[in-house]
Amino acid sequence: MTRDFAKKRSRPQASSPKSQVPAWVWLFTGSVLGAFVMFLVYLAGVPPQPSTLGDRLETITDATDPVEDKATTPKKEETPQPRFDFYQLLKESEVVVNPEPIPEEVTRAKRQAEKLEYILQVGSFKSAGDADRLRAQLILLNLDAKVETVKVRNAETWHRVLVGPFHNQVAMSKARSTLADNQMNSLLLKRDTEG
Repeated sequence: MTRDFAKKRSRPQASSPKSQVPAWVWLFTGSVLGAFVMFLVYLAGVPPQPSTLGDRLETITDATDPVEDKATTPKKEETPQPRFDFYQLLKESEVVVNPEPIPEEVTRAKRQAEKLEYILQVGSFKSAGDADRLRAQLILLNLDAKVETVKVRNAETWHRVLVGPFHNQVAMSKARSTLADNQMNSLLLKRDTEG
């Protein structure tokens, strides 16, 4: 037996009933539920407060009980006062300074350091013109520059461009940083002021 499938009619599909609740109701319900959960989380983190009703009841019973002696009754445990350990730690970390005078070697070394002066050598040239050009650049940088002529081996004449003298390391470091900011290298020289 043959069948004609072309004439077969499709059955209507059973459709599921649509939800009659609008989307904004679901949004509002979710927001309220989320706020309620956040409120519960907040309440879980809040420390409990002492009961004021219990304190009132204790004071009422203390006032109405004339038989008990208040000196014999154990005192209610007080809340602990904050402790400051800083003062104890400060006493423990105290350093006792030795009242003995400073040894003479240290004072001698300090006096020797005071006799030194610092000079920065910025360049050394065979030509006096090159040395003078560099000296002019250093003067424009507000540095105290001078040219020193020296004779080295085989009687060669060199012209050294020097900045200074500086009597403390702070002024020398400031001048050296000025030179470094302007891409100029320097060589530190220490000289004795007496000799």
